Amino acid sequence: MARILILTGSPSLRSRTSALALHVGDELALDGHSVEVIHLRGLPAAALLSADTADPEIAAAVRAVIAADAVVVATPIYKASYSGLLKVFLDLLPQRALDGKVVLPLATGGTVAHLLAIDYGLRPVLVSLGAAHITAGRFVLDTHIDHLTGGPVLVDGTTRDCITRTVAGFRAALGIAEADALASA
Repeated sequence: MARILILTGSPSLRSRTSALALHVGDELALDGHSVEVIHLRGLPAAALLSADTADPEIAAAVRAVIAADAVVVATPIYKASYSGLLKVFLDLLPQRALDGKVVLPLATGGTVAHLLAIDYGLRPVLVSLGAAHITAGRFVLDTHIDHLTGGPVLVDGTTRDCITRTVAGFRAALGIAEADALASA
């Protein structure tokens, strides 16, 4: 089974983005994958902003990315782009940190006007970091996520179906990557 790292790029403590990412992580854990979550807002701000890769928490987060087989990158969309918090962290990663990894981008936002932010904003950065396979990402409207009541996270049936298909595509890519790794071993 794969080691999957989930990066949540929301600066908010009670975040719809984090709720969506954790929902996806729970689904993947049911398959037997090892799932680790890093809430980037929990990393030391001064170390992030000063690009202090020697900081122990920053160094551990970078090592977690490098050690993962696959990465789920979850971000809110602000001003038609992924969060600054995620940007600052991605800038600290070594140039080929995502080499050989399957990556699933997830985004949340308040309007469908930001629907293409994954493809035009986030995907090029993930490619530049060497992601082997970036699966079809998913943008979810904030209003379709319940992160407060403890009920189902995805309140809209169509959104639930879309996330199910998105996770299925990620699972399939993981299976192909695992088969390729075994064949080359």
